[in-house]
Amino acid sequence: MASFEVKGGAKLRGEIIPQGAKNEALQILCAVLLTPEKVTISNIPDIRDVNKLIDLLRSLGVKTERLAQDTYTFQADDIDINFLDSERFVELGRAIRGSVMIVGPMLARFGKAKMPKPGGDKIGRRRLDTHFTGFEKLGASFQYSAEDDFYTVTSEVLKGAYMLLDEASVTGTANILMAAVLAEGTTTIYNAACEPYVQQLCRMLNRMGAKISGIGSNLLVIEGVEQLGGTEHRMLPDMIEIGSFIGLAAMTGSEITIKDCQIPELGLIPDTFQRLGIKMEFRGDDIFIPEQDRYEVDTYIDGSILNIADHTWPGLTPDLLSVALVVATQAKGTVLVHQKMFESRLFFVDKLIDMGAQIILCDPHRATVIGQNKQIPLRGIRMTSPDIRAGVALLIAALSAEGTSIIDNVEQIDRGYQNIDGRLNALGAQIRRM
Repeated sequence: MASFEVKGGAKLRGEIIPQGAKNEALQILCAVLLTPEKVTISNIPDIRDVNKLIDLLRSLGVKTERLAQDTYTFQADDIDINFLDSERFVELGRAIRGSVMIVGPMLARFGKAKMPKPGGDKIGRRRLDTHFTGFEKLGASFQYSAEDDFYTVTSEVLKGAYMLLDEASVTGTANILMAAVLAEGTTTIYNAACEPYVQQLCRMLNRMGAKISGIGSNLLVIEGVEQLGGTEHRMLPDMIEIGSFIGLAAMTGSEITIKDCQIPELGLIPDTFQRLGIKMEFRGDDIFIPEQDRYEVDTYIDGSILNIADHTWPGLTPDLLSVALVVATQAKGTVLVHQKMFESRLFFVDKLIDMGAQIILCDPHRATVIGQNKQIPLRGIRMTSPDIRAGVALLIAALSAEGTSIIDNVEQIDRGYQNIDGRLNALGAQIRRM
């Protein structure tokens, strides 16, 4: 198990380029299974979860070639269906939650897919019902074995159908979408997720020969085609990393320029941090965060306390609530943070309280943060990273704190952030990997 030793209090300065989007990568990489032709993908982040998914694809028989640090070609022209019955598949499939995304493409192209219960962050209940209900509406047969936590779907022919999703699940929408593009007839998905990652997947599939309309809305219409071809695709920058860097700059009083942000794809992320009092300038496609000694939380028109909550797109992504909460601890003012989607994601606040933050955990979904206006800085402690997003929030807290912090289990951070210690050290941070 690796740890970070973090010496807090240093101000950072310089430019940083965000990595490719982790959540987009997990969908896009699985889409290569839909065609026997070559697919070239660039801006792939070099992180643990993505690399494990690439290993899984290789083991299935996908030919991969690394053209550059962030660019691969994939060709799924010789898939080994029998690998789904191997112990190695169970090991790889359980290692990451993103492995569930192979089910839709495998079902569409080969009529069969199996999946062990996937891994991922321990942030509360993350059901998969939406995925498999959608496959059943396309005509697939579904079986779940409680004995070994295995999901199996099979179908001789998938047929288009109308479906109203019970939740606007990003991965559920993407998985069903990838199955529907090769189904007979027309599929209509209502209450579909419309995050930029899903839009990116739709555009990539259309370049491969799919017929998807309604992109960017919550009503997708897919006219099934017989086959898909190869394409080239470049992934968006990671919006979660961009938000993390904005929060980091504010907490450490640093001057940072975040390069190549694809600002129109960020939704409410800049607005949310601006409401926390963080100044920023849009310079073309870059975001400049000036050095700030203080930042003050906005209030509503009637003076009531600001409430920051996650929501389906174009609302604020839940992956940034941990960072927003940490930023609020040193703001002037009070914020109610409402994490609606996951019941365990706020439990990391006990570490922040140990560091000196004033936080009241109201219930598993809500926390009230009383900002200290940088009058009482956080203090360094030893702590453990519980999941990817809480881990980077704790790293931000440690970089702003007085003294030295030790963060254990940083493999969790490595799952979602590429060489985070090296990249931040280049800006002046003092992080040592142990």
